[in-house]
Amino acid sequence: MKWRPTRLSSPLSPLLPISPLASPTLRSLTVPSKLRNRIPSQMRRTFPAYILIVTLLILLFKAQVFPSHTIPAYSTSITKRSYPQKPLGSSSSHSSLQEGDFPKKIWQTWKVDPYNFAKRDKNTARTWTSKNPGYRYEVLTDHNDLLYVESAYGPGGLNRPDIVEFYKTVTTQIIKADLLRYMIMYADGGIYADIDVEALKPAERFIPTRYNTSDIDMVIGVEIDQPEFKKHEILGSKCMSFCQWTFMCKPGLPVMLKLIENIMSWLEDLAKAQNVSSVGEVELAFDEVISGTGPSAFTGAILEDMNSKRKGRGQKITWDNTFHNLDESKLVERVLVLDVEKFAAGQGHSDSGNHNARGALVKHHYHASNWPSKHPRFKHPAYGEVERCNWDTECVRKWDEDVAKWDSLSEKQKKKILDIKKKEYEQELERLRQEREQAEALERLGQAERERKRLEEEERLERRARMEAIYRKAVEDETKRKNQQALLEAAGLGSLQQQGHKELLPPMPGIVPPPPLPAPASPPSL
Repeated sequence: MKWRPTRLSSPLSPLLPISPLASPTLRSLTVPSKLRNRIPSQMRRTFPAYILIVTLLILLFKAQVFPSHTIPAYSTSITKRSYPQKPLGSSSSHSSLQEGDFPKKIWQTWKVDPYNFAKRDKNTARTWTSKNPGYRYEVLTDHNDLLYVESAYGPGGLNRPDIVEFYKTVTTQIIKADLLRYMIMYADGGIYADIDVEALKPAERFIPTRYNTSDIDMVIGVEIDQPEFKKHEILGSKCMSFCQWTFMCKPGLPVMLKLIENIMSWLEDLAKAQNVSSVGEVELAFDEVISGTGPSAFTGAILEDMNSKRKGRGQKITWDNTFHNLDESKLVERVLVLDVEKFAAGQGHSDSGNHNARGALVKHHYHASNWPSKHPRFKHPAYGEVERCNWDTECVRKWDEDVAKWDSLSEKQKKKILDIKKKEYEQELERLRQEREQAEALERLGQAERERKRLEEEERLERRARMEAIYRKAVEDETKRKNQQALLEAAGLGSLQQQGHKELLPPMPGIVPPPPLPAPASPPSL
């Protein structure tokens, strides 16, 4: 009898446990019959679990268990600062920098790129690269500064479009220059130096060896230390300040961001006070620049930040009790403050010494500091600006007395004083003109002397080249003669002299030619 396999009544094997899926009704509700044979059995078994998981995820998202991060709509209002700024210091790179070394970057800003620098700017810039070969050097110009700002503070950076928009609206060059240096130091850190600042020592000398860089977030220096003028009507607001033409920072310092936002609020308030539609239309006096974005603003923000870190611990930090007559560096609330000689030597005030002092780290040439001429300041018709006294106490006292007496003088007395001052001014201009002419004459004389020495050196080199050429030719001719003679002797033909070659070699430099061979004696007559 032929054996036949037994047909199962159920599509499932009897070796498998009984499952509800075996029911024809449930099978028709779960997987369509047309797809049952096309979908693997394991996937068919887990299909209800997939549906359950998807349903739970939909319910969770609708309940906002996982909040979505949306970028806020951009607002054209500069004053609205509702943007969620990305925490710069939260990244591993920046947090490690704040705990360790400063970024090895040197930043400068100028009108043009280094390829188009004037000679004096090239000379000062090269001091930074030559003394710090391990540092990255970068210059932001009037043509690429906005690209940097958009990259560092746009959505791909710190996500502060209000700062980007504000920077675009600023038109005053000195304000943009001050603002940009603070923005660079907050976003990237490193060393900032004005284009007319020369490096005298390597950057590693900025921090004395007795300090640990992990304990320091910022390195600054004293610029003006004349607190005796704090009550002066004109000089009082700028008689105590830190230098901001050169300083060093780690990235992400809150004081730098606070300084940026202070400048924004200050200019917006000025625009409202002057009833202009944009901060780009604000007109600024000399002292407003100093106190709004310059050294006074820089100093005020740092002192405020120091006291906020102290939080009532000990005495309040002021200029008089902490930085006046500072004769060596001092670490205050993670800010290393250097004495005036380090960054501001040779000013003629504040006991700043001279640029040749052993402790001087940089030298400020001031040739790029022409912005004061674009912003008005008080200038007396007869006695000029009090700043010309350069913080000399006696000069300032005399200026104050003369200005105070001016209104009580008669018109005739005023005219007499004005005539005297005019003559003194003309004499001063003449003296400066003569000094300039003398300097130009010395420069021309120096150029003539350098040209004479250059021509002498060229003539000497040419003469040496001619002598070397003659010597090489003599050596070649001598070598050729010896080779020919060696060939003749090898052929048994005798020397060149015996074969009738009488010509002699030209004398070589430093070589005396040998005397000619004597003629053979004639045979005796018979």
